[in-house]
Amino acid sequence: MTSPHIRLDNNSVQRVMLYVLLALVPGIVAYVWNVGAGILVNIAIASVTALGAEALVLKLRNRPIAITLTDGSAIVTAWLIALALPSIVPWWLTVIAVLIGIVGAKHLYGGIGQNPFNPAMAAYCAAIIAYPALMSQWPAVGQVDFATQLQLILGGGREIDGITGATALDAMRTGLRKNEAVSAIFESTAFGYAGGNGWEYIGAGYLLGGLFLLWRRIISWHLPFAFIAGMGLTATLFWAISPEQYPSPLFHLASGGAMLGAFFIVTDPVTSASTPRGKLIFAAGVGIIAWFVRTFGVYPEGVAFGVLLMNIGVPLIDRKTQPPIFGRRGGKQP
Repeated sequence: MTSPHIRLDNNSVQRVMLYVLLALVPGIVAYVWNVGAGILVNIAIASVTALGAEALVLKLRNRPIAITLTDGSAIVTAWLIALALPSIVPWWLTVIAVLIGIVGAKHLYGGIGQNPFNPAMAAYCAAIIAYPALMSQWPAVGQVDFATQLQLILGGGREIDGITGATALDAMRTGLRKNEAVSAIFESTAFGYAGGNGWEYIGAGYLLGGLFLLWRRIISWHLPFAFIAGMGLTATLFWAISPEQYPSPLFHLASGGAMLGAFFIVTDPVTSASTPRGKLIFAAGVGIIAWFVRTFGVYPEGVAFGVLLMNIGVPLIDRKTQPPIFGRRGGKQP
C-alpha cells in the first residue's frame, strides 16, 4: 500500500487513492506555474512505467492483474517518485527509479501491504546515491521553457549550467559550509519569502492538498503533525542558539520536500507505525532525522533518508506502543 495513511472506514483503496491524486493537484499546478510543464511529462512516464511494471510482476507471480492495476496505488507511487525527482531528469532515470520503487521496494517483499520500506523514498534514495549529478540539476524557476525541458527529458544534450539553479536547501548548505551568515545567504536569488524562490508556493500547494485529506478523513492528524513538530522544534532549538548559523524553522518547513513529506510520504499506512503513540514517534523521528541530514549530512534533503531509517524501527515502535490488553497488567503478552 502506498501513502498516505488510510482510515478504512467506508473507504475502498481505489477511492482513497483517487483522493490522494486529487490532493496532489494543487502542488502540481503550482509546480507547473513556477517551474514548467516538464513535470507533467515525468509524471506521465512514471505512471506508464509503474503500470507496466506492476502488470508484468503480477503476471509472473500468477496474481490477478486488473484488480491491482485499477486500485490506484501504483499511480500514487509513480506520482510521488516523479515529484521527488528534478523535473528535467532524463526519461530513463525516471523509469529506473519507478522500477526500483514498484519492483524492488514493493513486489520483492510480497506486494501491496507487505513492503517494509516506503517505495517512493526507496526509489529516491537509490537515484540520488547512484546519480547525484543528475539529481542536482533543478531548473531555475521561470527560466526554462517547455521545449527545452522536453528536450532534456527525452535525451537532449545536458550542457545546462545556464538554466539550472541551486535549490534553497543546497544554496543554504553551500553557504554555511563557506562560513557565511544565514542573513547573507538569504540575499541569493535562490530564496523567496521564507524558502526557495517559487518553491514556497509548491509547498503551499501540498499543504492545501494535505488539509483536504485531513478534512476528508483520509489521513489522521498524528503523522503530519508529528513530522512538522519534529522538524520545526529541532530547527527552532538550534536557530535560537545561533540564528546566523542555523536557518529558522519556517525556512525548513517551506523548503524542499517538507510539506510533501508531511502529508503524502510519512502517512504511508504500511511502512509507518500503526498505533497513535507510535505514529507520533515515527513521524517526529522522520522530521528530526531530516533536519540533521539537511544540516550536517552530505545531501541537502533528508526526508527520504529519515523515512527509510524510521521504517526500520516500525516493528519495535508498534510493539512498545501497543495499548494494554484487557485483563493484563501493562498489556504484556503471556
